[in-house]
Amino acid sequence: MWWEREKDKQPSAASPPPWAPSPVKSAPALDRPVNPIGERSMPMMETTKTPVVIPDDPNRTVLGRSLVIRGDISGSEDLVIAGKFEGTLNVQGHCVTVGPEGNVKADIHASRVIIHGSVHGNISVQERVEIHKSGHVVGDMVGPGITIEDGAYFKGKIEILREGEQEPTPGLLSSSRNDAAIAAS
Repeated sequence: MWWEREKDKQPSAASPPPWAPSPVKSAPALDRPVNPIGERSMPMMETTKTPVVIPDDPNRTVLGRSLVIRGDISGSEDLVIAGKFEGTLNVQGHCVTVGPEGNVKADIHASRVIIHGSVHGNISVQERVEIHKSGHVVGDMVGPGITIEDGAYFKGKIEILREGEQEPTPGLLSSSRNDAAIAAS
């Protein structure tokens, strides 16, 4: 009978049985690293090899690369700027990160500021300002910790606050400032 003939047939070694899973193909190589813990990678400027890794966090707002925003932003969460922003940023107690393609023309008041892109404006922090080598800052900075990586550009004044100091020197963050230039190269 026909079912006996089907039972007698043995699958050949060259072709797998129809119910077998298809062989696993290797994935194509990616242009950018993939982080196994679910973090997103933002490519840095073409001059660098390593990407900027921004971990996913529900307590953070991201202004995307295609956004152009003008106005005042204040909030109680971390902020990542990958697009363009003009105005005032006030996120006291939180972190502002300017991505490699970010362009900010604003005064920034935050706990921490990390700069990979461009900032034109005064920066006042409670903890630290970090300007990475792709960063470009024109403006005055006030805070207890300031880091400028080799290759970064900075033009302005710096005031380092000591422990217990909360207020910047009067007039340091005013619109009329003496232009002192520091260029780390």
